[in-house]
Amino acid sequence: MSDIALVTGGNRGIGREVCRQLADRGFTVLLTARSEAAGKTAAAEAGAIPMRLDVTDNTSVVGAAAEVERRYGRLDVLINSAAITYDTWQLAESADLAVVHEAAETNLYGPWRMVQAFLPLLRKSSHPRIVNVSSEAASLARMGGGTPAYNTTKVALNALTRMLAAELRPDRILVNSICPGWVATDMGGLGGRPVAEGAAGIVWAATLPDSGPTGGFFRDGRPLPW
Repeated sequence: MSDIALVTGGNRGIGREVCRQLADRGFTVLLTARSEAAGKTAAAEAGAIPMRLDVTDNTSVVGAAAEVERRYGRLDVLINSAAITYDTWQLAESADLAVVHEAAETNLYGPWRMVQAFLPLLRKSSHPRIVNVSSEAASLARMGGGTPAYNTTKVALNALTRMLAAELRPDRILVNSICPGWVATDMGGLGGRPVAEGAAGIVWAATLPDSGPTGGFFRDGRPLPW
């Protein structure tokens, strides 16, 4: 059986392109989306298998893990790509905390739920990988003001990456955060780099050799400052 990869937020932008690139490499790709219709359309374009999944809904996440267990018996790669709320209109001093809370449900707690639910299946893989799609906006070394919901939730995601990498090292599970760069997507807007270039760094982390890095923060395979 080919390697099994699951991608959250796979119906558009970077997630969909990651699915396409992994499928081209021979992976069995599970493209997940909240909308069943959108997932089916994107999966047909990417050569992937659609699966309905809402990372903010624990019942949905647990159900998806059970379905993957039933169909495949393991998971080799988990890519947490789903993200929301690039809140350029906000400042930390006056931010609507309801917006921040909503962003955290997808950007932080979503990946956390996914890891907890799918760990038993990842542990059945001979070369398991977890890739958290982050952003250089989460680099504390370069952080300024603004975009508080997005930036703080991505900082927290990076912290989760570090903790998981340390805790899962005995299981040989490589866990890394990847910044795809400023990419021309619905969220990124016009003027960014091509989606295929941003997705390539995520695919790099998903296909690392067993001797590859873990607990790192990378763009295009090169380290970024935390």
